Amino acid sequence: MTMTAPVERPWDRRAPERGGPPSAWALLPEDLAAHGCPGRPEHVFARLQRVRTWREDGSLFLSREIRAWLAGNADLALPAILERHPSADGSTKLVLGMTDGHRVEAVHMPRGEGDPRVTYCVSSQVGCALGCTFCATGAMGIVRNLTAGEIVGQVLALMLHMGPRLGENVYLVFMGMGEPLHNLAHVHRAITVLCHPEGAGLSPWRITVSTAGLVSGLEKLARMTPRPQLAVSLNATTDETRSATMPVNRAWNLARLRQALDAWELKRHERILFEYVLLAGVNDSLEDADRLAAWLGDLRHRHNVNLIPMNEHARAGFREPAEERVQAFAARLHQHGCFITVRRSRGRDVQGACGQLVRATAGTA
Repeated sequence: MTMTAPVERPWDRRAPERGGPPSAWALLPEDLAAHGCPGRPEHVFARLQRVRTWREDGSLFLSREIRAWLAGNADLALPAILERHPSADGSTKLVLGMTDGHRVEAVHMPRGEGDPRVTYCVSSQVGCALGCTFCATGAMGIVRNLTAGEIVGQVLALMLHMGPRLGENVYLVFMGMGEPLHNLAHVHRAITVLCHPEGAGLSPWRITVSTAGLVSGLEKLARMTPRPQLAVSLNATTDETRSATMPVNRAWNLARLRQALDAWELKRHERILFEYVLLAGVNDSLEDADRLAAWLGDLRHRHNVNLIPMNEHARAGFREPAEERVQAFAARLHQHGCFITVRRSRGRDVQGACGQLVRATAGTA
């Protein structure tokens, strides 16, 4: 009998990594001590991470000796903000350049006038391996992982140049370019650094990691500390439709995904966010709404569903449903007792909304 070799899936392979010296932005106090950094490690770490203590030009209040040590032992380059695209809704899409020439996109979303809180949508990879057919980033394929230092660097660069400078006013969502759980080691390292009490002061309760359903990573994240909030991009109610639009479903179908979510032990006041992109004529029927409510089952009282009408772009042939179709879908879920929000993605007029982030690779951007 002839044995057929298993097909290697792109998300099974570790994405390419950037080499070079360690990033200063991803070093914890114990790392600084272990590498021989002069001075008190907690003090140096705080100066690196607390943007409110930096000079206006972005330079750090550190002794000459410590600056010299950092220059010789770590990479102090922050991602550069290359482009800013303000939206009429107050958000700004940003193009950030890495030191190797690759670019990613992030979005800065203020809450509103008089509210100091801001949400940052950041990227975890250059490109994405999962190939969701409605997502512009998926059309790029995977280029490489961002390092923990580049992820932390995105946050610090936005705090420095866009504000706020106080970490307690920053909410962070990993909903930019890439599948965060395909780069889990670097993503979790970045979260650990950002949540360190001596550092930027973010709380894991204010950080959300979104996955397309990479169950192997989801099961690892469930056991990690600190653990962020979880968002799951669902987008279909049958395996046939989900597999056609989200290839990851061919490895971990809806039943297997639900099994992993049942094992995610929700803490007090914790909810799972489900993102459901409505595609006209594909997944927006009342029957889909009924199946979605049934699939949620006893999760329905510990979840929120974000209904997101398709943000159209040139790389996908899907269309946004008519408003009456969106409202009918929402009303049907409400009848089933689901907690729902119809989310009008911000930054649509500057191609900064959900599913629209995409950059050409280095040299062609």
